[in-house]
Amino acid sequence: MTAKIIDGIAIAREVRIGIAARAAVLKSHGIVPALTVILVGDDPASSIYVRNKVRACGEVGIKSEVVRLPADESEESLLAHIRILNDAPDVHGILVQLPLPPQISPRRVLETISVAKDVDGFHLYNVGGLVIGQTVFPPCTPYGVQKILEHEGIDLEGKNVTVVGASNIVGKPLALMLMQREATVAICHAKTRDLAQYTILADILVVAAGQPKLIVAPMVRTGAVVIDVGINILPGGKLTGDVDFQNVRQKASCITPVPGGVGPMTVTMLLENTVAAAERATGFRPAAKTLFPI
Repeated sequence: MTAKIIDGIAIAREVRIGIAARAAVLKSHGIVPALTVILVGDDPASSIYVRNKVRACGEVGIKSEVVRLPADESEESLLAHIRILNDAPDVHGILVQLPLPPQISPRRVLETISVAKDVDGFHLYNVGGLVIGQTVFPPCTPYGVQKILEHEGIDLEGKNVTVVGASNIVGKPLALMLMQREATVAICHAKTRDLAQYTILADILVVAAGQPKLIVAPMVRTGAVVIDVGINILPGGKLTGDVDFQNVRQKASCITPVPGGVGPMTVTMLLENTVAAAERATGFRPAAKTLFPI
């Protein structure tokens, strides 16, 4: 068996066509979806991420602005910037790029962003809402994973899903989202003993641990769907995931590559959330919807 490689770039392109159509409908009614990104400091990786998000916004017709603040910005000053944006009627989404300098509490920042503009899906209300299935905006990476599974026609009901990695950004929210679809979910983490006994049972294996080649072929059930969320930089600059791609591909039925798998969908779901925020803020019901409406 050789697994089908799931093309996240192609799926993202398809979804973005629908997002652009919704943005165009909004613009025809005088509403311009707008995202403001706050970047504190000059971390090179963060700068690249922000640049990619701005470019993606431009491709689908979302207005974007980057607020650049120095690395020694005080927490209170940053919170003041956020409160101004919360009250700005022409700003529909607010994103504070993480990580933040040590003098700033990420929790205070995320709590300050308006729930209605929290397009990253990190506000405590949005995260807590996942428990009962009533979040306003799902976190972008788990949302992207969910949409990949939907696009590939992978049914979740009654399936055994193992999520490797219990972060607040990916693992925990994704587990809650998959349980809403009637999957049976096991969450593994750094302290899990005998990881293979959980991964081998999975019909669907999602790996977001941040450890290159953590998952090798003997740990994977024959015919499993493998979603690799990990992004690791090897010596020499090559990107790789958390899964031994070449060998696991010989056992899985479907697998996402790194790069080109989940990554493009993360940015795409940020665009989805931003357009949805503009629709909610203006009470506008779109005539055109994305391939995967909320």
